[in-house]
Amino acid sequence: MSNEAVKTPAALRVENLLDAGSFVEIGGAMTARTTDFNMQENKVPGDGVITGYGVIDGNLVYVYSQDASVLKGAVGEMHARKITSLYDMAMKMGAPVIGLIDCAGMRLQESTDAMHAFGEIYAKQAAASGVVPQITAIFGTCGGGLALIPGLTDFTFMEEKSAKLFVNSPNAIPGNRIEACDTSCADFQAKEAGNIDFLGSEEEILEGIRELVCMIPANNEDNDTYEECTDDLNRICEGIENGADDASLVLSVIADGQQFLEVKADYAKEMVIGFLKLNGMTVGAVANRSKCYDEEGNEAETFDPALSAKGCKKAEKFVRFCDAFEIPVLTLTDVNGFHASKCGEKTLAREAAKLVYAFADATVPKVNVVTGKAYGSGYIIMNSKALGADMVYAWPQAEIGTMDAKLAAQIMYADADAETIKEKAEAYRTLQESALSAAQRGYVDTIIKPEDTRKYVIGAFEMLFTKREDRPAKKHGTV
Repeated sequence: MSNEAVKTPAALRVENLLDAGSFVEIGGAMTARTTDFNMQENKVPGDGVITGYGVIDGNLVYVYSQDASVLKGAVGEMHARKITSLYDMAMKMGAPVIGLIDCAGMRLQESTDAMHAFGEIYAKQAAASGVVPQITAIFGTCGGGLALIPGLTDFTFMEEKSAKLFVNSPNAIPGNRIEACDTSCADFQAKEAGNIDFLGSEEEILEGIRELVCMIPANNEDNDTYEECTDDLNRICEGIENGADDASLVLSVIADGQQFLEVKADYAKEMVIGFLKLNGMTVGAVANRSKCYDEEGNEAETFDPALSAKGCKKAEKFVRFCDAFEIPVLTLTDVNGFHASKCGEKTLAREAAKLVYAFADATVPKVNVVTGKAYGSGYIIMNSKALGADMVYAWPQAEIGTMDAKLAAQIMYADADAETIKEKAEAYRTLQESALSAAQRGYVDTIIKPEDTRKYVIGAFEMLFTKREDRPAKKHGTV
C-alpha cells in the first residue's frame, strides 16, 4: 500500500487486523475500464478496494477492504475482479477470506458490468462455502445486493454505532420510518434478524476476528487448530451444577483456560452456540439456556427452556459449519419441548426439521451431556442417540422422558384422586424418566457427576478422534 493509502480507514483496518508488517497487497494498480459519464476523470488505482494477504498469529488469511474514500467504495467490474481473484487464491491455498465492508453498493456508472460483477462475487462465495471459512465485518454501509455478501459468509461482525446493513432501507419499507424502527442498525440486525454474530467497536471487531481465526480451521481438509493444553485434563469443576441454567457458564467452566467464544450472543438467547478448546482441540458447542447471569452472579434474564424457531435456526447453521470443517460438536441438553407462540408457529416445524437434519447428517464426533430436563421431541432434536450422537452422558438428576412425570400421570390416570396421581407420578419418574432408566435402555452411555464433566467429554472426544462415518451416496439433501 502507498503511504497515501495507509491514511485511509480501509488501509488502517487491514494493518490493525493483521500481524505487524505481514500484509502484501495484490492488484493495487488495477483501474476501472469504463469511460462513460466522465469516469476517465475518476480513475484511481485500486478501484475502491484493497486486496491482499497476510497472517494472523501466524495463520495465513486473505483480506479485502473496501475504501469508501474512492467512489464511495462502490462495486464495479474491476473492484469485483480483485475480490473474486482473491477467492481463487484462497481456495487454492486453503486459507480464510476476510471481507471488510464499507460500500455504497453497485456502481451505477458501470450498470450491467457492475451487475455481472456482483453475480461473480456471489458465485465465488458459493463455491468457497464449506471449503474455506468466510468472515465479513461491516464498518459502514452494506445495503441492497451487497447485503447478500455477509449472508453468504460463515460469520459476520458489525460495528455497533454507525454501520448499516439492509436489503431495503428502513424508509423504503411500507409503513415504516427510520425514526420508528431502524431496521438497518446493528442492534436490530443482531437481536431481531440474527444476521450478526458479533457486535462491537472497530477495535473490538478486529480483535474478535483475530480470536476467531485462531479458533477455527483454515480449510475443510487441514485442521491445524490444535494447540498444547496447559489446563488439567482431569480438572474437577466444583459447583458447576449451580450455574447449569446458564449454559455459557458451564461451557466456560469446562473449557481449557475457562475460555468460551460465544457466537450470536444477542439472538435467540435461549440457545447458546460457540467455540471452546478441550485438550487443545477446537470444539463447537450447542446448548439450551433458561437464565442469564450478570458479572456479579445475579440473575439478569430468564427464558423458556424450550426450542424456538429462532433458536433452531441459530443452531442449525452452526452445526452445518462445524460439520463442514471437521469440528467436533458438544451439546448440553436442558429442554422441556417446543416454545409456543403464534409468530414462532409459522416457522417452528421447518426450522426444527432443519436442526434435526443438521445433527443427523453431521459425521463429525458428537457428544451430548444431559444436564437437566430432556423432554419429548425437543430432546430428540438436541443431538440424541436417535440422531447419531456417539456418546451421551447425563447428570444424576437429569430427567429424560416424554413430559413432566406429574402431567404424564394425570393423562394416564385421568379419573384418579390426587394421592394416586402423586404416587403414579413418582413411579413414572423412577421407571420411565430418570437418567438411570434411560441408561438401562442404552439411550445414555454413562451417568456422570457434574464436577467430572470436563474429564468425560475430553475423554470422549479423544476416543472419537479417528471417527469415520459414511452416508448414502447422493448429490445433496433437500432439507
